[in-house]
Amino acid sequence: MNKHVLFDQLTAAIASSALGKNRFFSQSIESPGYQQCLEDTTLSVRSLEEGIHEAEAKTSGETLDAAYYVAQWKGRDHPTIIYHHGNNERPFDFSRLAKNSFKNIFMESSEPIDANLIAIRAAFHNSNLKAYQKKITHLSNFVAMLAASTQLVEALVAELRKKTDSRVIVSGVSLGGWATNLHRTFYNTADAYVPLLAGAALDHLFTDSPYRKMAGKLARKNPQQIKDTLNFEDAFKKVQDDNVFPLLGRYDQYIQYHRQKAVYPDKRIKILNTGHVTSLLAGKELKAHVLNQLSPTR
Repeated sequence: MNKHVLFDQLTAAIASSALGKNRFFSQSIESPGYQQCLEDTTLSVRSLEEGIHEAEAKTSGETLDAAYYVAQWKGRDHPTIIYHHGNNERPFDFSRLAKNSFKNIFMESSEPIDANLIAIRAAFHNSNLKAYQKKITHLSNFVAMLAASTQLVEALVAELRKKTDSRVIVSGVSLGGWATNLHRTFYNTADAYVPLLAGAALDHLFTDSPYRKMAGKLARKNPQQIKDTLNFEDAFKKVQDDNVFPLLGRYDQYIQYHRQKAVYPDKRIKILNTGHVTSLLAGKELKAHVLNQLSPTR
């Protein structure tokens, strides 16, 4: 067993133990689909000034605490990167030990990035760990969170289109990669999509990969219902635009290469010889892959 596989399996085992009774979808697996959630969610963006902006997403059930951070605004004549964090990150915490992939990939760059940078904070990620863990015991909350992030990306793209004709790139890692692909599936209004460690078979993560240890028994006993709710491969493949530039880890035990590559053109996939955990540590490689889309050669 290589180290990349080992790190992923150990991480899943430790995280599953830490979740205890608060595993994914352990309390309920009834949920509307993405389309219904998107139609049920309203959200607006009013400013692109540098700083943190709340962007509450209103649904029929509750108000979700999404937000975005304009970390760098170079001007309307520059391209923009909209970035979405991974699961259970604290995307606006820039302290030294913070779990923050936006910081690791972009903010700690040794060279200046000649683009506007906007980071998204998903719903439920502004509270403490235990509060988030309780939310994800219900599949409906997980889908609502993804829908709110997708709506926030669309609101940001729409606002950018009012202010600039420059290129807009949507990217994200893991959870953020799923949100990136959902936006392409249902809106496809950005110029390029760069999903990092994600595909469109989100159900597979919870039913057939080692990450399934993080799911509750209810979810594991009902894989078809999880698939019916979370899988969006067919809808993703209906988008014919050549505008997606994925990155996958060859040894990723969660977002498994052999399963998730199915929705992507082979020529477009960037492959790292890493697992999930070790891919997240490869900040320079992730950054380079995203930045390649600032000035595309195709």
